[in-house]
Amino acid sequence: MADPSTYRPAPGSIPTQPGVYRFRDAQQRVVYVGKAKNLRARLSSYFQDIAALHPRTATMVTTAASVEWTVVDTEVEALQLEYSWIKEYDPRFNVRYRDDKSYPWLAVTVGEEFPRVMVGRGAKRKGTRYFGPYSHAWAIRETVDLLLRVFPMRSCSNGVFKRSQQIGRPCLLGYIDKCAAPCVGSVDAAAHREIVDDFCAFMGGQTTAFVRRVEKEMYAASEALDFERAARLRDDLGALNRAMEKQTVVLGDGTDADVVALAEDPLEVAVQIFHVRGGRIRGQRGWVADRVDDSDTAGLVEGFLQQLYAGESGDAVPREVLVPALPDDAPALEDWLSGLRGSHVSLRVPQRGDKRSLQETVARNAQQSLALHKTKRASDLTTRSRALEEIQAALALPEAPLRVECYDISNLQGTEVVGSMVVFEDGLPRKGEYRRFIVRGVEGQNDVASMHEVITRRFRRLLDERAENPEVLPEDGPALVDPETGRPRRFAYTPGLVVVDGGAPQVAAAQRALDELGIDDIPICGLAKKLEEVWLPGQEDPVILPRTSEGLYLLQRIRDEAHRFAIAHHRGRRSKTMVESVLDDVPGLGEVRRKTLIKHFGSLKKLREAEVAQIAEVPGIGPRTAAAIAEAVAQAQARARGKAVRVNTATGEIEEDG
Repeated sequence: MADPSTYRPAPGSIPTQPGVYRFRDAQQRVVYVGKAKNLRARLSSYFQDIAALHPRTATMVTTAASVEWTVVDTEVEALQLEYSWIKEYDPRFNVRYRDDKSYPWLAVTVGEEFPRVMVGRGAKRKGTRYFGPYSHAWAIRETVDLLLRVFPMRSCSNGVFKRSQQIGRPCLLGYIDKCAAPCVGSVDAAAHREIVDDFCAFMGGQTTAFVRRVEKEMYAASEALDFERAARLRDDLGALNRAMEKQTVVLGDGTDADVVALAEDPLEVAVQIFHVRGGRIRGQRGWVADRVDDSDTAGLVEGFLQQLYAGESGDAVPREVLVPALPDDAPALEDWLSGLRGSHVSLRVPQRGDKRSLQETVARNAQQSLALHKTKRASDLTTRSRALEEIQAALALPEAPLRVECYDISNLQGTEVVGSMVVFEDGLPRKGEYRRFIVRGVEGQNDVASMHEVITRRFRRLLDERAENPEVLPEDGPALVDPETGRPRRFAYTPGLVVVDGGAPQVAAAQRALDELGIDDIPICGLAKKLEEVWLPGQEDPVILPRTSEGLYLLQRIRDEAHRFAIAHHRGRRSKTMVESVLDDVPGLGEVRRKTLIKHFGSLKKLREAEVAQIAEVPGIGPRTAAAIAEAVAQAQARARGKAVRVNTATGEIEEDG
């Protein structure tokens, strides 16, 4: 534990301009990133009497061993740089306001000739208009299903669309009037674009005008005695009303706003956000984050907004953001958000009326979320702590293994041998530090020799990184980070326990690998699948943990995760190998084109599902070669069923004989 006075900057050396600062620990790892309008005033507050600091701030300054700063011109630049550094270094003492969920979006690919509506997750793409995010994918799918009756735009995949173009028949949605069938020319691109524009306008909040238009057309059809059309418009109107019922009207003025509320306690903060577009609630999100500093509500709001909107496209930022408290840098935040959106964004605290009532509703949701989380978290933390303590006692370890690494081997009759390494810290998976190994130095099906190679390679890297950077090492530890960038090194962390999937032979191989490297301070155990016995090096009898033991359950979870990770890696490599073998006899397909094809589709399954026209889109693959490839892949599948196949040269379809 460092004394903050030992690295306190000299008086007068800290500038008074805006800037961003970083605290680093003894291994040069960034542990905290912050920004300030006045660097001198802000940094000086960290070096007062430790007893006067917030407990988490005191822990941070005693963990750190140095501080550095970068001066910027404006507070907006400070906001951008602070977020960039938090994202790059992932400091342990910064609050993480973003949850790890992937929320569904309603997306319309407006950049295509025939735009498609779909529900998706993940990163946004250019040329696509997004609505949401939504809490549940099933809810938005129900809404889309209702609206396709009124706005029969395309919702099929590119493969289905191209296939319908080739065969001249629409898919099922075209027959039941939930698609205008542009694939077969029922409507041209301009008419389909009008349908898409109406759909986007409706989803964007312009519902009243469209409902009135449908009503007017319905009455006009009735007066013209076109009762069939009037009945169809009546049903369309009912579908529109049911879709609107799923999106509650909360703001009568049709405002676009994000409403944010927080529920806090000394340890955690619950975040809730309602996305309101066109006066209707389009989506809701909520999560709980650890509170690791002494920021007040305004400070928490600032960090939340910064992490929520950074990296988002302009259409994700609304005209108005309603918050429970204004940050100190509210004008700078407004300028930053306005720059993202491309027009003015208002940041304010609602005082009365509908917006105030909605803010209170969101706050109640945050309070309920925090209460529920605390109930679950208490049990979860207790269980994980008990599991680690049981492992420590059963294996006679000097301390609880806060970092556990587990290794597994996967192969197919001695071919494509791969190894996996998974990492659990404090009983939870650390997926960013998972590693894969391709085993090439072992012949045949020899899991013991493969385990020896994997353990040797992993811990040789540990020794190499220690040797490469002795100047930044404390005498009893490894180089955890690169001193220039502050980023963690790939294999620099020493585990508190190594677990191998297997019994005494695998454990002996792993221990022999460590002995050959001269490492004697890392404990090893193995977990055998059959009887769930825990094996230790050099012991004839296994350690038997009770079936109800939380420690055994945690070891099983870690072992199963290593097995899953190894199997996933092996399947990926095996799929590419199968693609290569299937394509060996295709005339005119050389090694370069075969590699291009494998890279394009990635797996035999995707290649098998592709149409001839899709295969022909791969660079260097002509129509004739594409047909030969499709036939070779189909024949490989058909041989397993005792069938024969051929490619219909007229239609490009695969036909099965017999």
